Amino acid sequence: MSVSRRRFCQASATGLAMAAWQPPLQAQTPTPETAKILIGFAPGGTIDLVGRRVAEKLHPGYAKAVVVENRTGAGGQIAVQAVKNAAPDGATVLLTPASPLGLHPHTFRRLPYDPVRDVVPVSAAAAFDYALAVGPQVPVSVKSVPEFLAWCRAHPASANFGSAGTGSAAHFIGASLGKTGQADLRHVAFRGSQPAITDLIGGQIAAVVGPTGEFMSNVKAGKCRLLATSGPQRGRFTPDTPTLAEQGIADLKYLGWFGFYLPAAAPVDTVQRLNAGVRQALAAPDVVDGLASLYMEPFPNSPAQLATLLREESAFWARLVQQIGFTPEA
Repeated sequence: MSVSRRRFCQASATGLAMAAWQPPLQAQTPTPETAKILIGFAPGGTIDLVGRRVAEKLHPGYAKAVVVENRTGAGGQIAVQAVKNAAPDGATVLLTPASPLGLHPHTFRRLPYDPVRDVVPVSAAAAFDYALAVGPQVPVSVKSVPEFLAWCRAHPASANFGSAGTGSAAHFIGASLGKTGQADLRHVAFRGSQPAITDLIGGQIAAVVGPTGEFMSNVKAGKCRLLATSGPQRGRFTPDTPTLAEQGIADLKYLGWFGFYLPAAAPVDTVQRLNAGVRQALAAPDVVDGLASLYMEPFPNSPAQLATLLREESAFWARLVQQIGFTPEA
């Protein structure tokens, strides 16, 4: 698995304790007048909200002004490419989920960037579980993952699940679930989690896999229900929902995360200064509370720890993509 709950907690505690730490800098590069945080997804989504909360805390310490710019397209690849091509002066920052750097190298034959050589890690930002949710198409008597898989085998015409798109982390989690459970669980691709959830609660599809927080308003309203979460242990926000591993899907222990990056040639002191600023932002009580409202936890770490995390992420998806038999796109 890419991130264990124990390692996550340790890293978070260390990051918060070091939030006020500022390393001694020599020959410090100038503070940017305006820094842009590029996000490869539309405004209003979870990662966009995280970016805006952190951006509010990064000035004037990191830059005199910090703005968020949404460069959407290709599942986050457009934003990564833009940061790759940006001047390495600290004025252009990437905030991305793990997928464009850890998953896409295994699902695309060619990428417009090298996920290791073209960007430099700064710090992770937040971590979260994925969840399997079912809607009114699935009988209320189905209360567990084994029962859902049995229902899928008995009703093959209705055995499907939605995700935020083909090649997304949620797509592969659902596909791996079906393969492990010996159910022909067909994937339905949407342009984002919320359109998928709209069809879920409307009874057009049986299930959706997505970040846990995306479901919770509808779960609380009784419009859909969670059968499992993806973490190695039960999530802090969903203690009554068993994990996939608890229900016999041992290979699917996974936590999603967002991370900050700079162009590859960014000076070391700029990386350190942004890392310190991100740590401080993620330790602010209003940011911690804001992440909790999104069912996420702060996850600051060092550049070296983020680099290790990305290597583990890539290895996790390499195995899962091979297990599913997915053929990389052109």
